[in-house]
Amino acid sequence: MWKEPPHQPLPHHGNGHGRRAAALGTIVLSFVVAFEIAIMISPFAVVFYAAFNPVLLALDRWSLTRWLTAFFLPHMIVPPDPLLVALRVLGSVLFVAGGVAFLACALQVYLGKWLTRGTATRGLYVVIRHPQYLALAVAALGLVIMWPRFLTLALFAVMLFLYYLLARDEERRMAARHGEQYLQYMRTTGRFVPRRVEEWLGLASTAPSPPRVATSLGLLFGILVIVIGSGFVARAYTIRHLPLSPTGAVDVIGITADDVQAARSLLPDVLQDAEVRRALSAASQPGHRILAYVVPIDYTMQGMIADTGEEWKLFGQHKTIAMITEYVLHPFAHLTEGHAHGGGMAPAPSLHDSPAMKRRIIFIDVWAEGRALEGPRDDFAIDVRRRPLLFADVHLHTGEVLQVRPTPPGTGWGRVPTPMF
Repeated sequence: MWKEPPHQPLPHHGNGHGRRAAALGTIVLSFVVAFEIAIMISPFAVVFYAAFNPVLLALDRWSLTRWLTAFFLPHMIVPPDPLLVALRVLGSVLFVAGGVAFLACALQVYLGKWLTRGTATRGLYVVIRHPQYLALAVAALGLVIMWPRFLTLALFAVMLFLYYLLARDEERRMAARHGEQYLQYMRTTGRFVPRRVEEWLGLASTAPSPPRVATSLGLLFGILVIVIGSGFVARAYTIRHLPLSPTGAVDVIGITADDVQAARSLLPDVLQDAEVRRALSAASQPGHRILAYVVPIDYTMQGMIADTGEEWKLFGQHKTIAMITEYVLHPFAHLTEGHAHGGGMAPAPSLHDSPAMKRRIIFIDVWAEGRALEGPRDDFAIDVRRRPLLFADVHLHTGEVLQVRPTPPGTGWGRVPTPMF
């Protein structure tokens, strides 16, 4: 109820238009950064990172800001913990539900405008005053869970605060325009949650008023602490539940717990290979650790670990819509189902030669400046540096090393900070 299309003329109040433009600009930026997952697997990734990667690299350079480029939830493994699995599924649900609710509210508002019905009077507007803001916040939370970079989380917190300011500004303008009629509407509906919930929380308001600067700054600080603090809690929980195991001098992480078990039997033979042994010996330094990702040979996300070949640079696959749809609707399919090699006309491989019978072990040199890494969990500290060394392909059943290949610095996306787990 009472929602009017944003392009309608509004009364001017001081610098209100400037504040709204700044707030909307920040919100747009939040969604652009949150959609990094979609952009980075599209042909536009090169253009996007030409502008965005310098920001990430600048943040990654300083210890006080490096955490903003880090990730706080699993992204490249199947979470071995039921809570992390449920959280990832919840991200897709929130993104879809928020998007559908926003489109429904927007359609209601603009149809009312085109059909000269005036303000929106039905649907969610009967329950709350700003369902579009709430729907966008829900969709954004889903995006944050699906692409869990701390920078995205921080912008999400700022976005929530700006939605609050925009909602209060809108209420002030609507009360000035509609008077007692709108005030009565405020007395029967809540701002972002139903009125009864607001009253129970002690947050109900009956008349619009401009927010005080001190109150607004306190609210912003509180939102940032709660939202970002939750991210650090989630990150600590994630690291404690990674499928990670030390095997000799190498720390092993698998896409699934089964891969870690397989690696324990495969890795000793791989480490005896002359080329692997020579490369790891050359990289061995005091305080450093060697981390090995054990992945299916056709693991879709391997380009984020190291540059293992052109076919694993997803922005060159020209399958953006299909991959994003699968990423949202089937959260773990991209982790366990590789994409086909050689095109659809290639004959089906025998069971022995099937990609399902092979694993790729990607070796990473991990270290931190000014301190020694003491255990496997230290491999995922925010301040660590990573350098891909090489990868070895090995047969899952025979243990035969099929090939060994060095990897260049960086990942398939160059120097872009990519997920660690």
